[in-house]
Amino acid sequence: MINLLNKKTTTILFVFLIAIFANAQEIIVEKTVKKDSIKPSKRQKIDGIIATVGDYTVLDSDIDKAFLEISSAGGSVKDITRCQMLGKLLEDKLYAHQAIQDSIVVKDEEVKEKMAQQMDYMVEQLGGMDKVVKYFKKNNEDEFKTDLFEILKQQKLASEMQKKIIDPITITPEETRNFFKRIPEAERPVFGAELEMAQITVKPVVSAEEKQSIIDKLKEIKKQVLDGASFTTKAVLYTEDPGSRSTGGFYKINKKTAFVKEFKDVAFSLQEGEISEPFETEFGYHIIMLEKIKGQDLELRHILMVPKVSVAALNEAKEKILLIRKHILDKEISFAEAARTTSSEKETRANGGTLVNPKTQDTHFELTKMDPEFYSQVADLKNGEITTPILEDDPKEGKKYKIVTVTNKIEEHKADYSKDYTKIRELALKEKQIEAIAKWSEQKIKETYIKINGEYRDCIFTNNWLKK
Repeated sequence: MINLLNKKTTTILFVFLIAIFANAQEIIVEKTVKKDSIKPSKRQKIDGIIATVGDYTVLDSDIDKAFLEISSAGGSVKDITRCQMLGKLLEDKLYAHQAIQDSIVVKDEEVKEKMAQQMDYMVEQLGGMDKVVKYFKKNNEDEFKTDLFEILKQQKLASEMQKKIIDPITITPEETRNFFKRIPEAERPVFGAELEMAQITVKPVVSAEEKQSIIDKLKEIKKQVLDGASFTTKAVLYTEDPGSRSTGGFYKINKKTAFVKEFKDVAFSLQEGEISEPFETEFGYHIIMLEKIKGQDLELRHILMVPKVSVAALNEAKEKILLIRKHILDKEISFAEAARTTSSEKETRANGGTLVNPKTQDTHFELTKMDPEFYSQVADLKNGEITTPILEDDPKEGKKYKIVTVTNKIEEHKADYSKDYTKIRELALKEKQIEAIAKWSEQKIKETYIKINGEYRDCIFTNNWLKK
């Protein structure tokens, strides 16, 4: 789906696996640990059920898998005990179990779509499906897919349950103020150095000949399908949408699905079995074949082709942005006005090129949390300085040039209520959410069938899993 959804940041290697098998940083440290549970167990033993939460079970091997996945993704497990890992797995099972009780629905199509993306990524990283199966110690591909589907479905259920708990929670300015006042002066958080920035981008112009070539290719594919060829096979061979390539271009959407308007407009204009004419979105050119209409949902397949930019067009874009930069440096036009009148980026053009941090939804970018490549480009800029043209290869939009300026540089400082209200408010909200989850967990543990077996009954957990 990544080529059709609105812009989102990409994930780091195997981050989803860490989330599935318990992220070490999210584990609540238990009060104490008994026996030799400091590290993953190396002794031989028969695998079996070590805990039950409602309809879900935890195997002893599940703990070993969790350690394995954290280690494989580059995380450290040296300070994580088996008791702590079990505590995190129990939390995940409790969320998933209660989601079922609360009739939270997770559609199999959503899970399959996510699974296809994850499998594509794993195959790319490990070099083949056979290596993926071997890496996860499965007997065959079908067994791997079955296990991954169940893992992703439980993860989605748990996520939706947590969302249901915390979404209604709000924080008032008075609560934020009281939260800040409770923090002793000496213990107030220190916020790292931050930048506020703006940028101007210039996209190279794709030639009319290249666009027509893509349109002609898509028309030819449509003709071949109408003559009996498989649309699914054509999608596997030709689509440039990595989110649907492995499934033959398949998506299931409705009018609320977060696809671009142009795509949905064409999809909902088709009849079952009909193939669209080539049409353009911000991602390139598409054709859609509508397979089935199921109530409000459409089951469809599509092929995406992206026009290629010529070297001449790329050089022309660089010359244009160099000229824009010169006009700004010569004080002929302000950076903000140049962004409003010349930038190709519609998301920032209207506000003078100002960048919004996608993680915080404000204009501040903390240097220590910045993408390393972007950090190297802007970290040494002073207020008002402008980078030389930067060539960016966007996975969605292709190559483009940009220039970036720093509009405000904020040095590292201790939290200040008036200057850092947004961050303090987020901390206050997070505390309130944690309290709500703790209260919810305490109540649901009392109401839910939970059993812990064998030596794991000697663990001392933060949550009252043993119901003592």
